[in-house]
Amino acid sequence: MPRRSGDDEEPQRKKAVARKATVKKVAVKKIAPNKAAALHREAIEAIVAGTHGDPFAILGIHAVGESHVLRAFIPGAERLEAINEAEHVVAVLQRTHDAGFFEGPVDGRLRYWLRATRGTDTWTVDDPYAFGPVLGPTDDWLFGEGTHAQLYKRLGAHLIPHEGTVGVQFAVWAPNARRVSVVGDFNDWDGRRHVMRLRHATGVWEIFIPGVHEGALYKYELTAADGTLLPLKSDPVGFAAELRPSTASRVFDPSRLQWHDHAWMKHRDGVAKHRAPMSTYEVHLGSWRRGDGNRWLTYDELADELVPYVRDMGFTHVELMPINEHPFDASWGYQPVGLFAPTSRFGDPAAFARFVDRCHTNGIGVIIDWVPAHFPSDAHGLARFDGTALYEHEDPRLGFHPDWNTLIYNFGRREVSNFLIANALFWLEVFHIDGLRVDAVASMLYLDYSRKEGEWIPNRLGGRENLEAVDFLRRMNETVYAHFPGVVTLAEESTAWPGVSRPTSEGGLGFGFKWNMGWMHDTLEYMSEDPVHRQWHHDQMTFGLVYAFTENFVLPLSHDEVVHGKKSLLDRMPGDGWQRFAQLRAYLAFMWAHPGKKLLFMGGEFGQGREWNHEQSLDWHLLDIPWHHGVKSLVRDCNLLLRAEPALHARDCEGEGFQWITVDDSAHSVYAWVRYGGAGTRPLVALVNMTPVPRPAYVIGLPEGGRWREVLNSDSALYGGSNVGNGGGVHASPSPSHGFPHSATVVLPPLATLWFVHEG
Repeated sequence: MPRRSGDDEEPQRKKAVARKATVKKVAVKKIAPNKAAALHREAIEAIVAGTHGDPFAILGIHAVGESHVLRAFIPGAERLEAINEAEHVVAVLQRTHDAGFFEGPVDGRLRYWLRATRGTDTWTVDDPYAFGPVLGPTDDWLFGEGTHAQLYKRLGAHLIPHEGTVGVQFAVWAPNARRVSVVGDFNDWDGRRHVMRLRHATGVWEIFIPGVHEGALYKYELTAADGTLLPLKSDPVGFAAELRPSTASRVFDPSRLQWHDHAWMKHRDGVAKHRAPMSTYEVHLGSWRRGDGNRWLTYDELADELVPYVRDMGFTHVELMPINEHPFDASWGYQPVGLFAPTSRFGDPAAFARFVDRCHTNGIGVIIDWVPAHFPSDAHGLARFDGTALYEHEDPRLGFHPDWNTLIYNFGRREVSNFLIANALFWLEVFHIDGLRVDAVASMLYLDYSRKEGEWIPNRLGGRENLEAVDFLRRMNETVYAHFPGVVTLAEESTAWPGVSRPTSEGGLGFGFKWNMGWMHDTLEYMSEDPVHRQWHHDQMTFGLVYAFTENFVLPLSHDEVVHGKKSLLDRMPGDGWQRFAQLRAYLAFMWAHPGKKLLFMGGEFGQGREWNHEQSLDWHLLDIPWHHGVKSLVRDCNLLLRAEPALHARDCEGEGFQWITVDDSAHSVYAWVRYGGAGTRPLVALVNMTPVPRPAYVIGLPEGGRWREVLNSDSALYGGSNVGNGGGVHASPSPSHGFPHSATVVLPPLATLWFVHEG
């Protein structure tokens, strides 16, 4: 038998427990012993061995003819009495098996407790087999349909009052198991004590265990259909978990979370996300900053330190790399086991809620990375959960990810699809999350993703598209937006799949936004070129505008671009020290002026020199160096201007918000364009010079005459630049140029980006 989590726990004290005074007193009727029929020996042996699949049919009070018999299994007990709320003995049960099986006649209306004795020890048990089911026909119907939007309120472990008693209701889906038990620190991890009741219509097992408290550790012990005892399983819908390497789930009551973000939540629902400023700071909570001895900061410490930093920097959102419970630190959370549990690395779920609440009360939205594409094969997780391929596919050509050695969800199984969609709703409802960035969407959409010929199975139409995954994603987006219209979903999708961010009613997948991976790859390749060669790669900076408005795009400079030998953003820039910082500043300012919402991974905002390492803090000491501090100041100013100037955000996803001034000056590696914010807003012009050669008299066309104020210059001395510029602005005269009715002569600093706004 495998080692159980909790084997080293001190056994729970077996003392008399206080009982609720809400139970009504009942009259006790004496029944002659011959009225109670003895149970068949095979049934008793099955209960004692923990192999009986339906202990509720045996244990508790049952009618026998015109009388009633009480049966109980209390391992280790030598004597067992049934007592009432006044602790009066109403029946002395006969021990019919030395392991602790008892039975005897009782009044059928009796509300009872069991008082057990062994030697001089006495303890009282509130019998779980005295309680009826918590789940009902509506749950069966919705779960069977795969439409139970609040599945997380029914499955898992819930601290509730039931039939006048407070305890925990446990429920888990395992339709192919022969027997399922709850084991934990409240029953010595003994799978014989709390065998669950099977709801045959759905394959859900449930039991109400009175007296179990919040914080209790538990798992599920399952016996497969062939009688094999499976490794202990964490709760698929568990709300809290032990810190790795321990793997038990922990009872947590989400209803006790306290919130102060009512104003934020009300405002959020009234914002049109496509026309609002969105600048996202992507964070790995375990390595943004470390405490003494390289320890993780807690959720509360992160609320104290990270939230003010993000607010000061002007970011509108934080995006958290997966905060679901996961066993392996180096997976960064992208191989989650506890989809419903915030990782215990940084504190309990209440602390995570306080972090989100602090973000909201400081005007910062919270997006989390969500991973429905795959899950790890750890024995305590979802893999072959009830002895069968329950959540995954049996055939590895459908159910195994060759890239990550993980398992793929069976999206075509309605219970699995329901489980995942309910998980998305859980984070939005319970933890007030503002957005879900869906990881690895491309791997979900294609059956041949990362597979060779013969390693995949075509769909029913003979194609390579994963039709079940497509249906799942569409339904997920429809459900999320129906329940929470103020949130946003974002797809990490790297292919040319059409309509990722278009409504499902128009044949799209229904996401709010799509990461623009092509823009990211093209522009980073361009920036890695020596400036003398950039004239031959000019279109890598302009090609993104060919398709910029086919989707609602986010421009991502994410964690994936600063690991595994790709170098940091700063180290991708060629040249000497001054040139590298100048190019990074110019590139970031280029990005912030480009159509599309913005995302920047932590460390990029101050020019971290080395690649990201999840086991270490960012190099905050670099901010003592003016060049690094200058990059940080530039990003802050970009964010503040992004918020202040509608031209930089209001038409991010609409073609009428963008117009080229010069797109083809490859000889000088110069780019210039206009951003428009719509009626009643002023235009903004961006100019980019990606060579180290100053252009002191560069003529550009402008849409309007009069003064254009220089609101940002990445070459400013404030940012560590050479301070070449235009003295605060330029004047546009009525001389046509570049197809515009006005023009101005501007000074283009070396390796720099300039922003001008029209002042009239």
